[in-house]
Amino acid sequence: MSSRKPSGPKGRRLGIHVVTWNVASAAPPLDLSDLLQLNNQNANLDIYIIGLQELNSGIISLLSDAAFNDSWSSFLMDTLSPLSFIKVSHVRIQGILLLVFAKYQHLPYLQILSTKSTPTGLFGYWGNKGGVNICLKLYGYYISIINCHLPPHISNNYQRLEHFDQILEMQNFGGQDIPNILDHDEKKRKPAWTDRILWRLKRQPQAGPHTTGLPAPDFSLSQRSYGSYMTYTISDHKPVAGTFDLELKPLLSAPLIVLMPEDLWTLENNLMVSYSSTSDFPRSPWDWIGLYKVGLRDIHDYVSYIWVGDNQVSFSNNLNQVYIDISNIPATEEKFLVCYYSNNLRSVAGISRPFQPFSQRRCLWEPSSACPVSRG
Repeated sequence: MSSRKPSGPKGRRLGIHVVTWNVASAAPPLDLSDLLQLNNQNANLDIYIIGLQELNSGIISLLSDAAFNDSWSSFLMDTLSPLSFIKVSHVRIQGILLLVFAKYQHLPYLQILSTKSTPTGLFGYWGNKGGVNICLKLYGYYISIINCHLPPHISNNYQRLEHFDQILEMQNFGGQDIPNILDHDEKKRKPAWTDRILWRLKRQPQAGPHTTGLPAPDFSLSQRSYGSYMTYTISDHKPVAGTFDLELKPLLSAPLIVLMPEDLWTLENNLMVSYSSTSDFPRSPWDWIGLYKVGLRDIHDYVSYIWVGDNQVSFSNNLNQVYIDISNIPATEEKFLVCYYSNNLRSVAGISRPFQPFSQRRCLWEPSSACPVSRG
């Protein structure tokens, strides 16, 4: 890894906390504050990456988890959402689960490229062993995250190495020509069956028609802390966690969709949303805009939504307006957010600042000298 670090006012430093834990079918403990660094006032975290192995994968549990969130996902969302972390992606195969959480302000710069699973148990037909993978772009940089559960013990070294290679082969970043993150001498070593976190940063610009003239990538990754947490006793394995600082100069510096808080206002039972988009934004008739309470757990935790293509009421000079029905939402002093979800990008393309729609609606209905009738 190069020691060169981003310079200039546009550089960003992101704190990333990574956890791996074989939970041995146990339910979440009552408190994960230490493991998640919640009591560390200097943590300054932006992203959580959490890989779990051996979740309860009995038939009843799997059926329940298919209809609802599993107990671990629900617990982690309940714990992190009050701190402005949103679950942006997850992938599971039987007892192997990988989750990614990010603070909501990073959502327009985080694109999920693919989620994949590779079973390696029972000759590749059973997911008690194997790996799950999330590929994403963060501020224009490619990141691949893998959660593996490999056969244990030194006697199974050959099988473990074979499984490891199978799991690595699943990375292709949605068909893009991006180098495999572990395509060097790691494959020649014995992959560990004990709990640990491996990481690698590669700075390898790809030549091609879409990269000509682009500046060389400017980023670095450093490990801030790494260790196990011996106080957790729900499993015969102890959780392992590491905190990393990712410093980068964003290749994507502006969101594809800009939602304008000053143009968010209510009229009778509707919330008007104004937004603009970049010229190269890949629109889809399946794009939608959701209204959320601040503290949302994931992108589907909306209180109301509309399909953009079916509800657009006006557009001019790249300014678009749509209405969201809020007649069934009780009036409250709570703050809300509006997010634009792109079907083609499978990600949030724009997000508003927090606002209070119902106090604005009362302004419109109860005019006074201190409250203009035309705007909230």
